[in-house]
Amino acid sequence: MAGKKKSRYENEYNEYESTRDGGVYRADEFDWDAPQQDPFGSDPYGEDEYERGYRDGRDAYERGYRDGRDAYERGYRASRAGRRRGQVKKKKKHRVGLFIFEILLLILLGLGVFLFSRLGKIDHQKLGELIFNDGARMRGYRNVVIYGVDSREGELTKDCHSDTIMIASLNQSSKEVRLVSVYRDTYLDNTNGEYRKATECYFFGGPERSVNMLNKNLDLDISDYIAVNFNAVVKIVDMLGGIDLEITDEERELINGYCVENEQVTGASYTPLESAGYVHLTGTQALAYCRIRYTEGWDFKRTERQRTVLSLAYQKAAAQGRTTLLSMVNAMLPEISTSMGSTELLALAGGITGYTMGEQTGFPFNQTPADLSDAGDCVVPVNLADNVRALHEFLYGPTDYTPSQTVQEISDTISANTGIY
Repeated sequence: MAGKKKSRYENEYNEYESTRDGGVYRADEFDWDAPQQDPFGSDPYGEDEYERGYRDGRDAYERGYRDGRDAYERGYRASRAGRRRGQVKKKKKHRVGLFIFEILLLILLGLGVFLFSRLGKIDHQKLGELIFNDGARMRGYRNVVIYGVDSREGELTKDCHSDTIMIASLNQSSKEVRLVSVYRDTYLDNTNGEYRKATECYFFGGPERSVNMLNKNLDLDISDYIAVNFNAVVKIVDMLGGIDLEITDEERELINGYCVENEQVTGASYTPLESAGYVHLTGTQALAYCRIRYTEGWDFKRTERQRTVLSLAYQKAAAQGRTTLLSMVNAMLPEISTSMGSTELLALAGGITGYTMGEQTGFPFNQTPADLSDAGDCVVPVNLADNVRALHEFLYGPTDYTPSQTVQEISDTISANTGIY
């Protein structure tokens, strides 16, 4: 923490510690420039005492922290109230994918990682050698990719396709987060000279190859990922008591069909829907609704269904208390894989209340469907280089960005392979 200004929360925490246990800790004696210990190593913060108190009904926690957290809670409530007053309606631009769920996931991770990360419930996977095109790094921004995988056996990093590919870009100065969904069937360089669907990279090479595919084709500097599987959706909806929405008779039949596999995959039982109209969906039924793509609109309509389900789940979750949210976190963590370590997740938790949601969009902006001999039904970018230029303008603002030579070569190859310019 050398050279960094102490945050308001650090000062409040130190004020609390200076009065705790008869003054065992003194804020003015804490060396902020010294390397900091792992908060879970050698029990420097009295974790054992905390856990005993937590197991006894959190009595010790409440007695020990009540006075020290009053100032923090007042500031937190004021911040939230001010942020609600200052929010304006954001422009809805081609919103696709599971973006509401992904942001809910980040919030839940921020709330729960301190309590549960030591239990080893999150699957931590380090990424190996990453690809960064010349000039692709953008200072002042943090890009993370979020995957929703079609896991049948609970896998998170292998033998599963990435049905959802979501890039979350954080402006570290303004704290605004912008989201971009990359269509799963986008025809791109799979990092090895083969041109196929973007989703296949995750199946054959896991998150590392998929991250490299995004960096190479889109001139990005992604270095971390978060992945979730089918079970996470089922558990969230069930813990919220289900959701209510309107469906057609065609959708009812498809939901019942998908539920057969969903029950086999997740172990969650279901009752077949007997009528269309306004219905109540359990977790496995909601997952089935999200998976429907064999109606008019195909995969694009599926993303609309996903937004509907997860926006309803978000609304119900936002109305719950902290205890319910932490229970949801505890249930979800086994269904999550990430390259971020505990320190990074704790930093995410500390800053989550200061983030604001910006615009969301889908990529490619200009695209057309095509049935290709080497890749099947695909979404083909109409001039990838122009799409990448527009992507950087969306993420970082008007920058007169010029795509790298690598992206230009990929763009030319896509046009030559498909005849689409």
